[in-house]
Amino acid sequence: MREFPSSTAVALCLCLAVVRPAQAQTAVPAESLFAYQRSAPLLVTDSTVRAFDDGITLHSLSFESPRGGRISAYLILPRGQGPFPAVLFGHWGLGTRTEFIPEALLYARLGAISLLIDWPWTRPPPHHRDEGPLDKPEMDRDVHIQAVVDLRRSLDLLTTRPDVDPLRLGYIGHSYGAQFGAILGAIDRRLRAVVLMAGVADNAALLLETEDPDMVAYRNHWSQEQLTRYIEINTPLDAVGWVGRISPTPLLMQFAQYDRFTEASMRRYADAAGEPKTVLWYPTGHELNDLQAYVDRATWMAQRLGLPSPIRLLEGILRTPKRQ
Repeated sequence: MREFPSSTAVALCLCLAVVRPAQAQTAVPAESLFAYQRSAPLLVTDSTVRAFDDGITLHSLSFESPRGGRISAYLILPRGQGPFPAVLFGHWGLGTRTEFIPEALLYARLGAISLLIDWPWTRPPPHHRDEGPLDKPEMDRDVHIQAVVDLRRSLDLLTTRPDVDPLRLGYIGHSYGAQFGAILGAIDRRLRAVVLMAGVADNAALLLETEDPDMVAYRNHWSQEQLTRYIEINTPLDAVGWVGRISPTPLLMQFAQYDRFTEASMRRYADAAGEPKTVLWYPTGHELNDLQAYVDRATWMAQRLGLPSPIRLLEGILRTPKRQ
């Protein structure tokens, strides 16, 4: 993860994509940025981390990234033979593949496989790849392109498995995961449902619009020329330029009413999305740790992947946890 002065490290790492002011909108970038050789071997390694009492298993995987190194991931399998629907997860900037383990276990109990990957900058050595400082925008552009390609490669892995139904694939992404998920949903038509959590649309709003004190201090650390160049170099990855192309794939967008990013920027992002879309707001912050958001997301995804309703299962989970 890139290094920033003072507490702005936390602030900027929360980033997704943020909404570019209307006057700065640009043409939709080319899909060729995210091209790769799909026929290349995956070379998967697989080890079981834990077997749960209900027959669910958690596996640690690694497989080849078309842009270098190996993708680290967790695979969570339900009991049975399948073929099962599958959900691919993309974590937020401060997280790792562990962020969505509890949610993936819920899907396993409903009868779905989950794949949770690390971004290139959270992968363990020797496959770790750093983001760059703001004055080296090409580093961010290239590693973020790799993150999108790694998501596409993850869909390749899922569709090669005999226990996966390739016609029932979903994606859930938070923050950075929402930024990259907007691109994935636009260029890869294998998905049947897309959830973007706490996403803002582009780097212009991330760096220039918000009045969050940490973000203000961070942007004051750089010259206007440096800020402008960073935004220009990374505009091809602005989610607002892609989200409208997810249509006609069903889309759920979940936003936080007390996010550090402006409501106006997030509403511009939502307005850019095509139909069919569902846009929901929650009284929480960027972490989107609202229980209703969790329930809404699981219910929406289950309906679109042909899974049972999670409501009764969730009611059973909400009990005193077992002591280890």
